[in-house]
Amino acid sequence: MRPIGRRGFVTGAAAGAASAVAGDAAVTGPGTGRGAGADGRADTATATAAAPGGRDLPAARPGFRGVWIATVSCRDWPSRPGLTAEAQRAELLAHLDTAVARRLTAVILQVRPTADAFWPSPYEPWSEYLTGTQGRDPGWDPLGTAVEEAHARGLELHAWFNPYRVANHTDPGRLAAGHPARVNPGWVLPYGGKLYYDPGLPEVRRFTQDAMLDAVRRYDVDAVHWDDYFYPYPVAGEVFADDASYARYGGEFPDRASWRRHNTDLLVSETAERIRAVAPGTAFGVSPFGVWRNSDRDPEGSDTRAGVAGYDDLHADTRKWIREGWIDYVMPQLYWHIGLPAADYATLLPWWDRVVRGTGVDLYIGEALYKAGDPAQPAAWQDPRELSRHLDLAAARPGVGGHCFFAAREVGGDPIGAMSAVVADHYPTGARAPGRG
Repeated sequence: MRPIGRRGFVTGAAAGAASAVAGDAAVTGPGTGRGAGADGRADTATATAAAPGGRDLPAARPGFRGVWIATVSCRDWPSRPGLTAEAQRAELLAHLDTAVARRLTAVILQVRPTADAFWPSPYEPWSEYLTGTQGRDPGWDPLGTAVEEAHARGLELHAWFNPYRVANHTDPGRLAAGHPARVNPGWVLPYGGKLYYDPGLPEVRRFTQDAMLDAVRRYDVDAVHWDDYFYPYPVAGEVFADDASYARYGGEFPDRASWRRHNTDLLVSETAERIRAVAPGTAFGVSPFGVWRNSDRDPEGSDTRAGVAGYDDLHADTRKWIREGWIDYVMPQLYWHIGLPAADYATLLPWWDRVVRGTGVDLYIGEALYKAGDPAQPAAWQDPRELSRHLDLAAARPGVGGHCFFAAREVGGDPIGAMSAVVADHYPTGARAPGRG
């Protein structure tokens, strides 16, 4: 297993020690849409076994403590479109400083939220979330600055990409002139009030990889990070109209769902191969929906009754990707409280721990900090120690190498003191990556 990044940081899960924000609503339907969404223990064991694909497992390293910085709709940063370059930069640096103050070790920055870019990409336009107008140059390089400034602070910088979402509306005419989705209208499908690239088209998969890998070639990012958006979350009464691509490419498969999972498998396996060819020191991580399958659908699934499952609804077989060694870390979004009957955090945590065991794939847990103190959430989330108890449970699981918190706004704002409790209980000291000064 390659260590994350070129600096040899982060725990190897096998050494033994991440929108949709899949909220409680996701036990009966899809969540609200996250951004498209470490226990601080020092590991003592070392690993010498080989991971799938012949990759060596790393020696034990400090635990992962991360935060997502969502840029879609200016969720976390920038605070609004159209700020000056100086103001945008100042806000970004403030988020990095907050991560250090909270004793975190990594930031996961969303740099391709809607088939656009937070760097000067030759493939896609500048993001509208910077200037308010898609394609307009913001006058600086946000990703380049983020990489440099994160590393200067001893933080990992994981570049977060959304592969298939094109826009949070269905009007191609609102896209920038020359946008690939306008040049290639046959690539695009409307669904649920949004535009998506069709994952069933080989040319779409190749283009998506090219666009993302441009950033990997240009910048010293520590990881390529994807969230839970592959095929879109189901929308009641609507059909994802990929009939044409299914008719052309799906004939050898028993059903459309199997074909769709194959398409997602290809995206993951091909991207993994290309990352390793372009930048062998850059890791590849995925933050999937927290339920792979419910046990009533598959005896190997978790003892849950979630209304959405990654395998069945998003056509994302994350367990397969782990077993095949296509990804370097998995960060399931376990965005439910301890004791929730349909999707109990205390049930899902050991399920994922078992899945990664012996694979060499690192396991970090996505935590729903955004729910803490939200009056719309159940009583458990009004307790400032709910998240700290999550980390208590994880401390007993040798495969869990750390945690990541959604999201930056709450890490800084600290609703009801939940983040302060995590830091006080589990992060007594800071942790800098080796070689960062």
